[in-house]
Amino acid sequence: MAGLIKIGNSQGVRIPKLLIEQAQLENQELSLEVTSEGLLIRPTKKPRQDWPEKIRLALKKNGQSEKLDPDWLDAKLTEENDSEW
Repeated sequence: MAGLIKIGNSQGVRIPKLLIEQAQLENQELSLEVTSEGLLIRPTKKPRQDWPEKIRLALKKNGQSEKLDPDWLDAKLTEENDSEW
């Protein structure tokens, strides 16, 4: 469970490591948003956000024009998926 801790004149949120890993927040710049249900914390830049454009440019540079597979680009980055390889 996460909890508030005092940091100087402010407060911080202590988030368990497992939640940080599951939410892919480790070493990320975070975006905070107040919602009707509380506080939403998410990474400022989503994983693989710029991959489609980089892949298109690399394919174009190599004279190829394949359609990108959105299922592959949007697949979750977990150890579960790694074990299937």
